[in-house]
Amino acid sequence: MMRVSIITPSYNQAKYLEQTLQSVLNQNYAALEYFVMDGASQDGSLELIKKYQDQLTGWVSEKDGGQAAAINKGFARASGDVVAWLNSDDYYLPDAIAQAVRAFEEDPEVVLVYGNLLAVDERGETFNVLKYEQLTLEDLLCFQIIGQPAVFMRRSALAQTNGLDVSFHFLLDHLLWIQLAQRGKILHVDQTWAAARYHPEAKNRARAAEFGQEAFRILEIVQNDAALAPIYQKVKRRAQASAHRVNARYLLDGGLPAPALRAWAQAFLIHPSTALARMNLLASALLNWLGLGKLREKVLQDRKTLYKK
Repeated sequence: MMRVSIITPSYNQAKYLEQTLQSVLNQNYAALEYFVMDGASQDGSLELIKKYQDQLTGWVSEKDGGQAAAINKGFARASGDVVAWLNSDDYYLPDAIAQAVRAFEEDPEVVLVYGNLLAVDERGETFNVLKYEQLTLEDLLCFQIIGQPAVFMRRSALAQTNGLDVSFHFLLDHLLWIQLAQRGKILHVDQTWAAARYHPEAKNRARAAEFGQEAFRILEIVQNDAALAPIYQKVKRRAQASAHRVNARYLLDGGLPAPALRAWAQAFLIHPSTALARMNLLASALLNWLGLGKLREKVLQDRKTLYKK
């Protein structure tokens, strides 16, 4: 049986943390180790962690350098054949770990597996099921997003990367997927493994306007990587347009419709089909800019069904 290591980075999310902890501990997978890396929370999270400490492999509560640093600290402790992290506002569905392990056992060349994902609100109510497709390294370079809570990695491949880049705060997971995809197969399994929670305090809403800039940073890294640069050149225009489209999407989420429109237009000028694949972005930005509230809300609901992060 493959050993699995799960890491939960935690900081002041006691409202959701217990469900996260229980979702891991109730997986009914024997060869499991579980670490909680808390960043000195002051909201009652520490009391929850202590409540379950006898079932944890290890935990700390201390100031750290942020999410990436906390997860890397967990990676350093992990001894499993398979590794994943689950943020303290997300949760696993039953048997997710066993199903992911089965995919690794069936194909030794697979270095990363990912399932589908529920999108839930702050009350835990599902408003969408995010069904992914089988992606390639080229797709990742063009910012086809994988829902992080439903991702599991082979630790031997993870060890060949630099882990999470602590200078990234938003697309840190996507950069790691690119590194892993250079080292073996990535595989989509058409099963729903986890739930990602969308709530007002989540950084993908609270700091949405900052997300897009990290897409451009990823392109810089890729262009300066001797192994990735030739692959990037094959999809350069699509990748550049996709970065602008990602920027447009998050600028819109950040309440900046005019900059979002400019970003979408830039994507269209670079690679029209990439921009046109998200016409709902253009419509939503226009309605937002014009202040057409009810129509805008309808488009926003449509947008939830299309975006996968």
